[in-house]
Amino acid sequence: MRFKKANRAIHKWVSIVIATPLLVVFLSGVLLLVKKEVSFIQPPTMRGESSAPSLPFDKILSIARTVASAQIDNWDDIDRLDVRPSKGLIKIRSQNRYEIQIDSHSGEILLVAKRRSDLIESIHDGTFFEKNANLWLMLPSAIAALVMLITGVILFATPYMKKKRKI
Repeated sequence: MRFKKANRAIHKWVSIVIATPLLVVFLSGVLLLVKKEVSFIQPPTMRGESSAPSLPFDKILSIARTVASAQIDNWDDIDRLDVRPSKGLIKIRSQNRYEIQIDSHSGEILLVAKRRSDLIESIHDGTFFEKNANLWLMLPSAIAALVMLITGVILFATPYMKKKRKI
């Protein structure tokens, strides 16, 4: 088989195999690029009193328990706390992807909203589908995309190189 024919075959079949994983990565990547501008994806960050956080952890948990949609009963129901002293804010992310933003000084609830950016990130890196999908699906897809780039450049440049040799 000639090099040109083999190169075209590789380019064609690799593109068919990686089309779906790359489409998922591209579309979720676009959503992640605009997540701060679209409140449906990630709630906007509010501002509290600009002072050092003064709420004890037990008070933070009791405030979080008052938000029924977050379904928080104990610390196991909290995914993470994000403390932003410069904004006077504590973000509480529940396991069910709700975000509660409270004033770090008074404990006032500033915002409660569904946070979809974490879900989109897990789709983007493949872990939504399976825990290790980023290694056995996304990594091979990235390597295949590199092969596509190389074979595509060869396909593009070959006619120009032939034309240059004839001159």
